[in-house]
Amino acid sequence: MQKCACDSGKVYKKCCEPYHLGRRAENALALMRSRYAAYKMHNPDYIIQTTHPENPKKEKSDALWKKRVREFSEMTNFEKLEVLDFVDGKEKAYVTFTAHMVQNGSVVTFTEKSEFLKVDGVWLYFDGVIKWGNASKNDFH
Repeated sequence: MQKCACDSGKVYKKCCEPYHLGRRAENALALMRSRYAAYKMHNPDYIIQTTHPENPKKEKSDALWKKRVREFSEMTNFEKLEVLDFVDGKEKAYVTFTAHMVQNGSVVTFTEKSEFLKVDGVWLYFDGVIKWGNASKNDFH
């Protein structure tokens, strides 16, 4: 059985696969984990589908955005995901996590406090504040 790419310790079929196949994430934490797995598994369509339309980093062209997400995920080895904090809400939620990656032979680590918004009953990634290197959840105010 294949372990899930989101580092939950669960089997992919019972963890992120249902989301990748169209099931709505029940909360922002599940969405964040499934997005991490989508990056790791080179699934740019899922990243685009689960991003809020008003995300400030969204590309004007979905084709260009898809290309950039695919290139990033293919040049990156996603080594480990650590969830540091999850603040749930009815319409807005936050997940703070650290991603450990390797790009071009170099170790890259960042911590992000991600903001998720619920739109018509669907959780979407809105934006995040990133700190490169070793950061903790307490570094975000």
